[in-house]
Amino acid sequence: MSIYSSRKYSNRSKYGNKKTEYNGFLFDSKKEAGYCCTLDMLKKAINKEDKVISYEKQVPFQVVLNDKKICKYYADFKVTYGDGRIEIVDVKGVKTSIYRLKKKLVEAQYGIKIVEV
Repeated sequence: MSIYSSRKYSNRSKYGNKKTEYNGFLFDSKKEAGYCCTLDMLKKAINKEDKVISYEKQVPFQVVLNDKKICKYYADFKVTYGDGRIEIVDVKGVKTSIYRLKKKLVEAQYGIKIVEV
């Protein structure tokens, strides 16, 4: 018997999040699916400032320094509001050190602010 056969492996996420389906899409967590549901409700808002016109999921940002590709960051959502404002949103449960570093790199390179919910 190998030492590996006695181990119990599970499909649980490292941080305890559960993949959740919403509106035909699979999200990495219940929280992310819930935020997408909120965006869908805000599409029906009357107030122009709160009204969501559109949103994109899993938006890629390539971090490049001195013509060298450093990493790729995927924002959970890019949201466009009725007043013309655009927000880059990341739904976070646990802020890892890698996430914090990538967030700073993307904000610096693209001159944007990533909103965490």
